[in-house]
Amino acid sequence: MSTSQTDIDQTQAKLGPIWLQPGVSKSHCLALFFGSFFTIGILTVVSAATTYILWENLNIPSSEWGTITGNLAFWTEITQILLFGAIGVAADKVGRRPIYVAGMLAFALGYGLYPFAESLEQLTLFRVIYAAGLACSTGMLATVAADYPQNAIRGKMIAIIGVLNGLGVVTLNAVYGRLPSIFVDAGVDSVTAGRYALFVVVGICLLVALVLRLGLKPGAPVSHEESKSSIELARAGFKQAKNPRIALAYASAFVARSDVVILGTFLMAWGVSTGQAMGLTVAEATQKGTIIFVITQSSALVFSPIIGFFMDKVNRITGVTFCMFLGGIGFTLPALIDNPLESAAIPIFIVMGIGQISAFLGGTILIGQEAPKSERGSVVGMFNVFGAVGILVATGIGGRMFDQIGPAAPFVLIGMANFLLVFAGLYVRKKAPGFVPEAEQRLVNKVFGSR
Repeated sequence: MSTSQTDIDQTQAKLGPIWLQPGVSKSHCLALFFGSFFTIGILTVVSAATTYILWENLNIPSSEWGTITGNLAFWTEITQILLFGAIGVAADKVGRRPIYVAGMLAFALGYGLYPFAESLEQLTLFRVIYAAGLACSTGMLATVAADYPQNAIRGKMIAIIGVLNGLGVVTLNAVYGRLPSIFVDAGVDSVTAGRYALFVVVGICLLVALVLRLGLKPGAPVSHEESKSSIELARAGFKQAKNPRIALAYASAFVARSDVVILGTFLMAWGVSTGQAMGLTVAEATQKGTIIFVITQSSALVFSPIIGFFMDKVNRITGVTFCMFLGGIGFTLPALIDNPLESAAIPIFIVMGIGQISAFLGGTILIGQEAPKSERGSVVGMFNVFGAVGILVATGIGGRMFDQIGPAAPFVLIGMANFLLVFAGLYVRKKAPGFVPEAEQRLVNKVFGSR
């Protein structure tokens, strides 16, 4: 479904630089932006929350955190793999809004139970509830973000979503990272402080659910007469993989979603365990670990508009390939870090953030362009399944590499995977590039000769 990146229907609604699809209003888009600010931020809080609970509630030594966080991530991804396909089909049948709202409610339940875990088994169970919310909310964020913009400005739309994601991640993690210390200073014990901090997150989840229920576009994406059967939709994700560009998008999800979770899971654990080794208290180490995570997300935030503009100006296979190259650079550089809390590591964390957001946005923009409207929920669902499988592999291997080789090892693993995908992108760019802007084609003809 590769379409022109130049044609715009100017009879439709416009919000800032974003021209919207027929039937999509400015208020629908504003509700999406509100959800975009909070969804990924809410998702990433679990990393700091898990570290805090392992240390303060369950008294587990930091030498075991890598394996435990890897195992928790494993069950998170298994849950998502089981749910994403059904969620995509349901979104194409009943609409995006109820699934997105259900995701926020599941987030609220999972976070509400999380600080009451008295064993790893209970923590895992509560993590599965969280994972159900993650599957619904992130699946619908990607699908609605693909639904609303016209294709010519899809890169700008996803860039705005990326900026809001980044702002939300930075804001929520910065706030959450300080909350336990604030509550401890107010006179409560550290375990109770951790619970109060997550109660704040629960309140945010409920607020977001309400805004999404009131603001997102209701109904299914196509009429009942145009709607396909559940069986056809379930098959759509596999069928569409025959399109080389969708196949590349699936592969990019396998790698790029690993980028995001490896960064959130192991960067925080690296920072907190280093802080503990330096003699910091649990609250101080959590705050230090949060700071380095916020640095990566801040650089991602600044770079998002650049990637969005770039992806609208070039062939999107070219764009994805370049994005994965940046991801490869960003995730191999941590091999040079000795102490992540030292100021000398900051430039590397900045480049990591740029690599992470580039790989993430590139594949998201490509799948939004290529997925057919009537099957978009199902195709994006399969895109998310590939992402979940990638996370499952990366965290399963990465957790053990973190403990047995060193904290930089999981990042280098993902960096190499990004570089491998660059070669796949070059192949698809040659064989099935889709729409190629005239300026880029002239440059290709000049460098390599006209076809």
